[in-house]
Amino acid sequence: MIESIFATAATSSDLTLTHALLTIFISIALGGIISFTYMKTQSGFTQNFALTMIVLPTIVAIIILLIGSNIARAFSLAGAFSIIRFRSAPGDPKDIAFVLFTMAAGLACGVGAFGYAVIFTIILCLLMFVLKATNFGAKKTTQKLLKVTIPENLGYEEAFDEIFQSFKIGYELRKVRTTELGSLYELVYAVSIDPLTNQKELLDAIRCRNGNLDITLTMSPTTQEY
Repeated sequence: MIESIFATAATSSDLTLTHALLTIFISIALGGIISFTYMKTQSGFTQNFALTMIVLPTIVAIIILLIGSNIARAFSLAGAFSIIRFRSAPGDPKDIAFVLFTMAAGLACGVGAFGYAVIFTIILCLLMFVLKATNFGAKKTTQKLLKVTIPENLGYEEAFDEIFQSFKIGYELRKVRTTELGSLYELVYAVSIDPLTNQKELLDAIRCRNGNLDITLTMSPTTQEY
C-alpha cells in the first residue's frame, strides 16, 4: 500500500493546475520545516537566510515542473539562468548543507516524489536536532592565541612552563620578537584551553610573572596573526 502511493506520486508527470498547486504548497511546507530546524539548531542566523530556505524549495520545484521532460526547455532555462551572477562570501559549511537540503526537497517535489520528499526531510531534520542535542564533533579544548610581553632579563624558553602546566594548558611557542629597542620580548603562543579553565586566573598568573606588561588573548586566531 505504502509503496504504491510512493510509486504513483513519483510517476505522475502531467502538468495540471492541481498538481502544480500541490507541488508548490508541499515545497513551501517542507521549506518551512527546514528553516525552522535551521533556526533551532544553529546559534547564529540571519532572517534573510531563514526566509530564503522557505522560498528556495518552491523555486527549484517550479523550475523542474517547467522543464519536465522537454530538452529544449532545459537548454533555454539554462541559458536564462547563465546570465544571472551570484555574489556571496564563502559561507559556513552548515549553511551550505542546508542550502543543498532545501534544493533536494524542492527537486523531489518537482518530480512528484512527495512521499520521499516528506520522509527524507523529516529524517534529516530529526538528525539535525539529535546532532545539536549531543553536541557532536565539539572540541574539548579551544585553540587561542596568547601574546605576552616580557622583560629582557626573563628567559623566554621556559618563562611560563610552570603556569601552563598548573592550568593543564597545551601550548606551543610560535613566535619571538624584540620590541622597545631590544629591551622587551614579545612571545606568541598557540594555546589549547579547556572551556572550564578560569581565564582571568590564568592571565593574572602570567601578569605576575611578566611584571604586569602587555598580555593579549585572542579568542579566534587566524594564521595571519602568527
